[in-house]
Amino acid sequence: MQSQVTDRPVASPVRDRAPTRRTPWWRSRALKGIGYASPTALFVLVLFIVPLLLVGRMSASDWPLLRGDQGLNLPDNYTAVADNALFWPAVRFTLLYTVIVTVILLGLALLLALMVQEQRPGVGFFRTVFFLPSALGLASASLLFWGLYSPSIGPIGPILEWLGLADGPISFLGTSTSALWSTVFLIVWKFAGFYMLILLVGLQGIPHDVYEAARMDGASRWQTFRSITLPLLRPSIALTLILCVTGSLLAFDQFFILTKGGPDNSTVTVVQLIYREAFQRLDLGTAAAISMIVLVVLLILNIAQFLGLRRADEA
Repeated sequence: MQSQVTDRPVASPVRDRAPTRRTPWWRSRALKGIGYASPTALFVLVLFIVPLLLVGRMSASDWPLLRGDQGLNLPDNYTAVADNALFWPAVRFTLLYTVIVTVILLGLALLLALMVQEQRPGVGFFRTVFFLPSALGLASASLLFWGLYSPSIGPIGPILEWLGLADGPISFLGTSTSALWSTVFLIVWKFAGFYMLILLVGLQGIPHDVYEAARMDGASRWQTFRSITLPLLRPSIALTLILCVTGSLLAFDQFFILTKGGPDNSTVTVVQLIYREAFQRLDLGTAAAISMIVLVVLLILNIAQFLGLRRADEA
């Protein structure tokens, strides 16, 4: 019996494949991404880009607070900044305050983080106690310490007198030195727990195997801290340093509430000077020029810190 072979046309896989349905444009991933990002982009545009452009325009214009833009006067506002009698003292005081606060806060926050790093009974309580002051607003904390420092209503002076450590009422804010260190104490009390938390997260991210290997090699506690903890904690330290330096250079609330820039303008910060130029002397042009100078300085400092961190990681 002879079988017949029929030649059937071979189906083309391309021609017989079911046509793919194109996703409607309103359901595309790109459009969804734009939709998710648009609120943040709008927020940045309205609250950062537009004010920044407006400040740049103000810094190049004669712009009284009550009369608005009176025309360009570049570079008069910037030259007026250098001639301002309070500008250079404010810069020196702000830098001094920044150095003191950064050194004390970074050292104390690292010490607190090392103290509460290990899991043991009661460590959760101490973590909460150390972090709790950072939940209080800076203005509220400044008002609280203003009351504590007050020689008339504050309890600190009478307690020191009762202990025999003072002969009479203490003026914590009466001199430039005492006002500076009283404000530093406030900032350290408030922010040490916050920076402790950042460093604590970095410490807990270090693998325990590294410490075990160091112990097996006979490394001491100091050698382990210097050769393992500090290098691996560098990103957290860099973040803490950037936040602390930026916040200190922009200090305003604590000095405005505690000292009002006194005594004798000895505790005037750069941001306080901006406030005075804008809302007391009603000169938005000069205030905007100082703001642009501060912005450029902060950008340079942050870029330098990021570059230093990158080079340290690559080394």
